[in-house]
Formats: sequence, structure tokens, C-alpha cells
Amino acid sequence: MSAAREVKPLQSPLDASVQLPGSKSITNRALLLASLCEQEIVIRHALDSEDTRVMADSLSRLGFHVSSQHAETIVVRGEGGRIPASQADLWVANAGTAARFLSALAAVGKGEYRLDGTPRMRQRPIQPLLDALNVLGADAHSEEGTGCPPVVVRARGLSGGEVSVRGDISSQFLSALMMVAPCASAPVTINIEGTLVSAPFVRMTLRMMEQFGVQAGWHEEPARVSIPAPQRYHLQAGTDYLVEPDATAASYFFAAAAITGGRVRVCGLNRGSLQGDIRFVEILEEMGCAVKWQVDAVELVGAKVLHGVDVNMSDISDTFITLAVVAPFADSPTRIRGVEHARYQESNRVSAVATELRRLGVQVDEHPDGLTIYPGTPTSGAVHTYNDHRIAMAFALIGLKISGIVIMDPECVQKTFPHFFEKLAELEGGPQ
Repeated sequence: MSAAREVKPLQSPLDASVQLPGSKSITNRALLLASLCEQEIVIRHALDSEDTRVMADSLSRLGFHVSSQHAETIVVRGEGGRIPASQADLWVANAGTAARFLSALAAVGKGEYRLDGTPRMRQRPIQPLLDALNVLGADAHSEEGTGCPPVVVRARGLSGGEVSVRGDISSQFLSALMMVAPCASAPVTINIEGTLVSAPFVRMTLRMMEQFGVQAGWHEEPARVSIPAPQRYHLQAGTDYLVEPDATAASYFFAAAAITGGRVRVCGLNRGSLQGDIRFVEILEEMGCAVKWQVDAVELVGAKVLHGVDVNMSDISDTFITLAVVAPFADSPTRIRGVEHARYQESNRVSAVATELRRLGVQVDEHPDGLTIYPGTPTSGAVHTYNDHRIAMAFALIGLKISGIVIMDPECVQKTFPHFFEKLAELEGGPQ
């Protein structure tokens, strides 16, 4: 566990323009899609973090040539839908995207592949994805019979066909199946069982597959995806792929402006973003903040008085913790709904957020699907982070307003935003 870090309150109104690292979700999708291409792909403005490193390292272990020109540029030599290695042991740490995407990618190969991760990863469900891969021609199972990693895939390629997958635990199951489906020997139809959580991430997957030259059809009723196969991936626009700034990371800086009544401009994002989490600013706008959409940036100005909201965050659940730390500063309660699936992520996020807000003196009601957070001034205190990067980053924002906020194990942010606290330090204490 790393040394605790105290966040310094702002000494003057926040007024900042922020450049953020690349999106984790886009980087890991781009790595997988590049490996399936028939060409060498240069991924620019890639996120350099634990989650993306384990993805790139696993591709190398699968026999792909992966190299870094520098931290934000990754070169992947695609193998046209072939996995070079016939055997590999893959370490995915606690990266959900890597675990789900690589399990599906392994099924495209011919051989035996094993994936394992941290103790928390061994508690995170993956059985719905394995069941679907088995219907499509793989032999994939949870090694210990828990429905969680370690996963063993005995692969012989994908035959195609029609399959169903649950949508209420993680959209990553569906995205993983979609990205490998064009490599099957026959067309694939994926039926979605139940409510699909984090649907914008599925739309991101569809748009990126299109950018990488394959066709896929989304159908609403009943909810399903149809993918012609076999198809060949090839990047439509040359050999360079540019990753957008991370919209989930941007939520912390927008929230900083909301909490402190200041102004933040996040560069490189706009309404056309691939990432659904950019819609977090619309929730802050509903709370009273002013939002200005620009061609190459989004600007948010905090309100003199914030108002509580009642919002379903199923589609953008990675940002619900960010809203939870803004909520105490509103003039009425905030109800967060639709995030029950967040209990199965890096931590049981719903319970963890409730516990840590209460530790800081905030009144919270915990519900099966979310939280009700009541207005009140947080007190100083130490925030436990549960080795969860999003809890560390979100709760640090309270420290910009309230003195004595200490973040335990702050280095857990290495997972997706290694330089978060350095970036936050640019805001702490006012202009530098």
C-alpha cells in the first residue's frame, strides 16, 4: 500500500484548462482490433497505465509484435485474424476489459490459453461470456468452477451461429463477442438477455469496428447484434489511430469546477465523442452548472448553488462515484439509480462509496441499485480506497473544498490515470 496523500483546498477560484491522457476503453479496444488487422497499426495518444500495459503485454505473450515508440504511441503488427502463439499464460491484473476481451480473442486461436489476475479479479464474473464463446465453437471454462477467473480457453477457432449473452452484469461481455465475431467462419447473431448496462460502451465498440473496416448491425427489438462473417479488419483511414482523451477522467475535473464554483476547460473532447461518459456534464448542467460545447473542448462553469438530481446512471456508471462526491454540496438530496452492476467492479462500489461518505460525516441511504445522498458539509478524514482507482480520484475532489481530506493508497490510480495526483496538484492551492 502506498503512502497516504492529503489534498490541499483551493486558495482561489478554480480557472483551468486541462489536457488529459487517452481513453482506457478506446485504447484497449484499439489494441485488440489492431491485432486482428492485416496491417501494422500505430495507436497514438494511447493511455499508458496498468490496464493498458497488461493488455499490450498479453498480446505480446500471444505472439503479436507490440512495441512502444514512446509512452503514448503503441505499434501493433496485426496477423489478419490469426493468433501466432498456440499456448500462453496471460496476467490481466484487475483489468476487466483485458480479462473479457482477451478471453474472447483467445477463442479465435488454435491452442490452449490461460488467463488469471488479482484476488479481486478472481471474484469478478465472466461465466456469461464463456458460455457464449462455447456456443460459438470454443472450449472455455472457469478453472476453479466459480464462474470467475482463472479462465482456460482451449481454442479451435469460432464457427459462428446464434448466441445469447446477459447484458445486466457487464457490457464488456457483449463488446468482447462483437469484436471477435468477424473472425468466425460463419455469421454471428448475439441476442442480449435482460437490460443492457453501459450501452454507450457497446455503441463505442460498434463505431470502432466500423473504423476498422467491418460491418455489424444493431437491432433494438429484440435487442441483438448481427455480424457478417468472415470479415477482415483493416483500418479505414491509413495506419494511424488517434485515441480520444479519457471522458471518465474528464468527469473529475468537471466535478472539481462544480464543487468549487470555478471554471474548467477540458481539451480534445466534444459532442461527437465515442465515449458516452461525456454526458456526465449534462448531469452537472441539470444541477445548475453552465456547459459550453466547443469544436475541440468542453468548458464547464460551476453554479453558485448546486441542486440535487434524481438520475439513472446505468449507461454511464463509471461516473456515478464522481456524482456521489458532488452531491453533498447540493441544496437537496441526490438519488443515483441503475448502478447495481457496479458492485461487481474493482470493488463493491455502491457500498464502498456509501461507507466512505459516511466516514466523512455525510448522510447516505444505500439501495440495491444505488444511493441517496443528502446535503451536508463533509468533515475531514481519511478515505479508504479499496484498491479502486475511481474511489481514490473522486474522493480527492472533496479535498479541493474541505481541508484534511487524506486519500489512502493513492497509487491505486496507476490502473487508469497514473499522473492523476500530479494533474490535480496543478489545481490545488489555486494558480501556480
